[in-house]
Amino acid sequence: MLVGFDHADDAGVYLLTPETALVQTVDFFTPIVDDPYTFGQIAATNALSDVYAMGGRPLTSLALVCFPEKGDLEILERILAGGLSKMIEAGCTVVGGHSIRDEETKFGYSVTGVIHPQRVLTNQGAQPGDRLLFTKPLGTGVISTAIKKGVAKQEWIDAAVKSMTTLNKAAAEVITRVGTGDLARPAERSSAANDQRPTTNDSFTVHALTDVTGFGLIGHAREMALASDVSLVFHWAHIPVLEGALDCIRAGYIPGGLKANRDFAECLVEYDPLVPDDIRTLLFDPQTAGGLLISVSAEDAGPLTRALHNAGVPAVEIGEVIPHTKPLIRVTS
Repeated sequence: MLVGFDHADDAGVYLLTPETALVQTVDFFTPIVDDPYTFGQIAATNALSDVYAMGGRPLTSLALVCFPEKGDLEILERILAGGLSKMIEAGCTVVGGHSIRDEETKFGYSVTGVIHPQRVLTNQGAQPGDRLLFTKPLGTGVISTAIKKGVAKQEWIDAAVKSMTTLNKAAAEVITRVGTGDLARPAERSSAANDQRPTTNDSFTVHALTDVTGFGLIGHAREMALASDVSLVFHWAHIPVLEGALDCIRAGYIPGGLKANRDFAECLVEYDPLVPDDIRTLLFDPQTAGGLLISVSAEDAGPLTRALHNAGVPAVEIGEVIPHTKPLIRVTS
């Protein structure tokens, strides 16, 4: 086992041969949008994300279905079709699945990917001086809550759906781009010390990587900081926000998961007095199919950002890594 439960990472990684390791993850949930096809796409995008967050390539998947016994099978067909469309886009083969009768619809996938064992990226390894890049805007949780209450504006829905159905594939391919000679200086994991050096390629030195999903930006940042024994600083004005997200917060459309995230992790956060209350709330918003949080060397932050933009990924620099101190996470102007 190369990556397990030790640091609450995004997926498990299991060594098969000196050249190949498996990346394994599972995720499923209840509908967060009204359209069945779109729900299927979102569920697939979300499940695939954990493999990309390890630097892996999705290979196969198994569908997980909970559906009412007397439910309309045309709805189920559309959910499955939506999920399949994203699996095809990812180049990931759906090899089967399992279904059970359930009064509440739930859908998702167990996904298996592959990765070179010396190129695994985890949430451990961020180094003081690194820059923090982020690839998607925040706000899917609060907008999804507004959708469920029937009060979301169409432009909010469109922006959230676009984000939740955009694979992290393009971003991961840029981050893990391997150049000639890379194997001469690979990331190496010691099974005894569970220690990792950065993956280096011809362009970038990425020290740590995670995707921001159910625990929100602060929750996943906490995991990276603790695993790496560092502290993180975020600049709130640089953090991208979905259209309508702050309106939802001001109107009180706060999901239970956001409240739980805040209760759990806010004790580790210090805010600059100028940080607005709605931004403080948004930092704990549980994301579905959220963006990648990248800890990259300072000298490679600019080139990596430009490469991501060239690949159509709207990455922005939102903070930096500093030596371990208190508070663990600081949010400033």
